[in-house]
Amino acid sequence: MPSKQSEAVKNLYRSWTEARITDPDRSLEEQRDDLERWGDLTAEPGGVDYIETDAGEVPAMWAVPKGCVEDRVILCLHGGGFVGGSMYTHRKLFGHLAKTIGARALIPNYRRTPEHPHPAPVDDATAAYRWLLEQGVSANHIALTGDSSGGGLAITAMLHARVLGLPTAAAFMLISPWVDMELTGNSYESNREKDAFFYKEVVQGLVDMFLGERGNGKDPLANPLYADLTGLPPIHIQVGGDETLLDDSRRLAEHARGAGVDVRVEIFPDQQHTFHMAAGRAPEADEAIGALARWVRPKLGLADAARAA
Repeated sequence: MPSKQSEAVKNLYRSWTEARITDPDRSLEEQRDDLERWGDLTAEPGGVDYIETDAGEVPAMWAVPKGCVEDRVILCLHGGGFVGGSMYTHRKLFGHLAKTIGARALIPNYRRTPEHPHPAPVDDATAAYRWLLEQGVSANHIALTGDSSGGGLAITAMLHARVLGLPTAAAFMLISPWVDMELTGNSYESNREKDAFFYKEVVQGLVDMFLGERGNGKDPLANPLYADLTGLPPIHIQVGGDETLLDDSRRLAEHARGAGVDVRVEIFPDQQHTFHMAAGRAPEADEAIGALARWVRPKLGLADAARAA
């Protein structure tokens, strides 16, 4: 059974669903206001400083845990369906992850849709990665993470970076990644009664805004299921068992393994999309973050044991 603390994630998503049904004509700004409450789920990690900066002409925020190793960086790409979410909604989540790993985190505030459709988010995420390299951070000292749309964006940004001739990072940590812009996963139906918000029709609306009028759901930089993933670094995927987007994780893992990529997938029973947002409150979220930290630290050249949360 899920903990009471993790049920807060489901309750928040249910409130979004109720708002959508009650007022289907709600404005984009009203929907974004809903997403601003996402970060309310997350407890302050404590001992983490937040510093706003400019990362290759992309607004961004550093999350810097006390006593961290400063030459290791987690590039963190927030979720929100490309239409919402920000470095502010996700600063505490990524602060928990950075603190547990013992490294700095950089959270870009990439441009959002529908004002800035694909490839704007990919361009901004890639620019932030290039900026880290220009600051003297070695590629093998950088890991990428992201939740939901940010999980897919982590992959496509690295693919874009590779096209530009940039070196490849050390690892990916993907949280409930959304990658399939054609919405073909069976879990949209099998988990429809369990997922509290991310119904197929909701995600289709996000796809339409992300791709715009001229977008292509088979574009490898929009949908990594069509990309050549050969040569990418190891990937650790975590996903909730009750998600309609569960098959996105499964299919991405299968596609990556077919390209020779080392992939680990953890499915957390009874959990919702991006359940990690309850970090510092829900034991499932803290367990997941601890597992990511233990996995990634050796890949960044750090000691095997993760720091205390």
